[in-house]
Amino acid sequence: MAGPWSKVFGLASRDYVHEWQMSGCFVLALAAVLGPMMVLFGLKFGIVGAMVDQLIEDPRNCEVRPVGSGRYDRAWLERVRARPEVAFLVPRTRSIAATIKLSSQHASRIVSVELIASDRGDPLLPPNGPLPEGTTRVVLSQSAAEKLNVAAGDTLDGSLARRFRGHQERVHLPLSVAAIAPARAFSRDGAFVSVMLLEALEDFRDGRAVPLLGWEGEPADANRTYPGFRLYARSIYDVAGLRDAFARLNVDVHTRSAEIELVQRMDRNLTAIYWAIAVIGLVGFSLSLGASLWANIDRKRKELSVLRLVGFRTADIVWFPMVQALFTAVLGWALAAAIYQATAWVINDMMAAQLETGQQVCRLLPWHYAIALVLTCVAAVLAAGLAGLRSARVEPSEGLRDL
Repeated sequence: MAGPWSKVFGLASRDYVHEWQMSGCFVLALAAVLGPMMVLFGLKFGIVGAMVDQLIEDPRNCEVRPVGSGRYDRAWLERVRARPEVAFLVPRTRSIAATIKLSSQHASRIVSVELIASDRGDPLLPPNGPLPEGTTRVVLSQSAAEKLNVAAGDTLDGSLARRFRGHQERVHLPLSVAAIAPARAFSRDGAFVSVMLLEALEDFRDGRAVPLLGWEGEPADANRTYPGFRLYARSIYDVAGLRDAFARLNVDVHTRSAEIELVQRMDRNLTAIYWAIAVIGLVGFSLSLGASLWANIDRKRKELSVLRLVGFRTADIVWFPMVQALFTAVLGWALAAAIYQATAWVINDMMAAQLETGQQVCRLLPWHYAIALVLTCVAAVLAAGLAGLRSARVEPSEGLRDL
């Protein structure tokens, strides 16, 4: 079986090269259809992909913020933290209590900063960077660090006041700067601190004792509740699910799900449009190639019948148009890929000034090329099937009549 098939392959190859004008037209026709489709998909993948990447890279898009103030105990927060969609959750104290005045030896001004509850795995902080710990280590925002003229390792003086039992009291707390947060983490004057420090500052302002820091006051409430929390979803695709889950718990939250859904809807719509165009193009080319191969078989009925006379079976003859169709598919795909590469380079070069470093408006991944090749070969083989059926009907007697 391998012998006749290899001979058919050789004959089909030589015939394909011999009629290079017609073969070239088939290749150009395929490239003219496939090339623009690859450019179109490259634009869709590049533009929408860049938008999705920006959404994914910005951790604020994964944030789920409660609206207003509630009463959340530790048990409730632990149940929420255990959900698979939740990547990070820490309780948050009252905003009015989450402030402190900071001063340093390197600046003459006193800066009032907001305190942000943080812990290991905080999406706003570098994953392997120093973390705020205990009641002495904080991570400053860039804005606060510039105003205080401090860097990692410096010491700050934190002060806060309260009115307790008819007297005004002020305490000072030495704080070590563990690190400076990235600019995107917090744009205002702020400091990332541990929940332990936030609880201590809130207790002091509420007139409760903080034995750890030697601050006197009323006994602390063992059943502490929190008015809010900082929560980040595992990915942007989990935000909508968490929003709906909180709605079922009668907790109003604010998310950026509208922006996320807009990009996802744009991706779905552009994908549908692209595939509609691609299917129309591939079907049109398949019909055109099939008709051309059919006509080619009719033109070569004498030669094919002679092959039947010398012993080639019907199954062997059927491979003749299919081999040539595969040649057209591979060569047309290669030419289309070259057209895409040249066009993508021009488009990306034109848009380079509006793009960030390494970003591309038009791009395809290696597996996109592979999918295009497979689909092209499948379409070509299906188209050649029509011509194959035609070649199977060629009788050996047709060659005898012309001898």
